[in-house]
Amino acid sequence: MHTRCTCTESRKPGFTLIELLVVIAIIAILAAMLLPALGHAKIKAQAIACMNNGRQMMMAWRLYVDDNQDKVPPSYWPPLNSWVLGDLDFNPGNASNWDVSKDLYRSLLWAYTGKNPGVWKCPADRSTVTPLSGPFAGKAVSRVRSISMNAWFNSTDVDNFGPPGTRIYKKLVDVTAPGPALTWLFLDEREDSINDGEFVVGMFGYPDQSGQWTIVDYPASYHNNAGGFSFVDGHSEIKKWKDPRTTPRLRPGVSLPLNVPSAKNPDVLWLMERTTRKN
Repeated sequence: MHTRCTCTESRKPGFTLIELLVVIAIIAILAAMLLPALGHAKIKAQAIACMNNGRQMMMAWRLYVDDNQDKVPPSYWPPLNSWVLGDLDFNPGNASNWDVSKDLYRSLLWAYTGKNPGVWKCPADRSTVTPLSGPFAGKAVSRVRSISMNAWFNSTDVDNFGPPGTRIYKKLVDVTAPGPALTWLFLDEREDSINDGEFVVGMFGYPDQSGQWTIVDYPASYHNNAGGFSFVDGHSEIKKWKDPRTTPRLRPGVSLPLNVPSAKNPDVLWLMERTTRKN
């Protein structure tokens, strides 16, 4: 005797086209919400790493000073060994751009940094060169340095960037005005501004003759229009720039014109307040 099953087979319903489009739209909305947050998190992480690099460089500087009878390393003193020699640019034939052994190995601070090339560059600096020869010929290679030293620390060429009597720090004990906590020592310089190892803040017109203010060199703005600084007392901070003249549009591979008038620029005043004073 045969029996016949009268039950119907159950089937799981699939997505309709409209439901599928709704799911895709929800995923797109979530991605649009999450991506900016991830971007901000990356910028913040890079800023923290940048401040840590600045602090390590400052500590290396302090160890050098302690080993050299309180004398500070020259920010610029060619042909003698400044704190670091070599000029960066976008010339593919200039090994100072990409060869760590060219200048960093000979730096007065190299051993004090633990011989760590990562300390010398902000992680957000993506500038590269393509060497013409050597092991990296034909390949885009990251440049070796973004950090520069306050030029008013034992430089031979800052006399033309401030009025007579502006203090040039030769020893740590000289850093009494504006004082260690308010005197920056290292910063990250823009990739299209950086050249030698010093960063010049012009002091003409300080504090209240803004018609004489200039931007001699440009600070970096890699961290959402902000740049990293380390100070003589050992702390590091990120400075948010306010004036668009401080953050001109970046054209990769093209150097900025330097020593540009910048009257009433609050960023210039901020830098001057934290650089040096008249004796």
